[in-house]
Amino acid sequence: MVQALVKLDGNINRVLNIVKAKYNLKDKGEAIEFVVNRYIELEGEPELRPEFIEKIEKIKKEKSIRVDDFAKRYKLDV
Repeated sequence: MVQALVKLDGNINRVLNIVKAKYNLKDKGEAIEFVVNRYIELEGEPELRPEFIEKIEKIKKEKSIRVDDFAKRYKLDV
């Protein structure tokens, strides 16, 4: 586990104290971990979100062009 010394402004400190008390956490470190985990749950990684999966499935159904030699097709000097 990584340890860090962080500076918190008064408002963030109050919020962490509220989170700590509400969820019966031992210290502010656990409160920070809790808040970050909740953020991850809400935001998630883009590849895991349903709208991203739908977008990829749609792209997979599109017609594609077969290219044997990319450099030759697009006149690139390699």
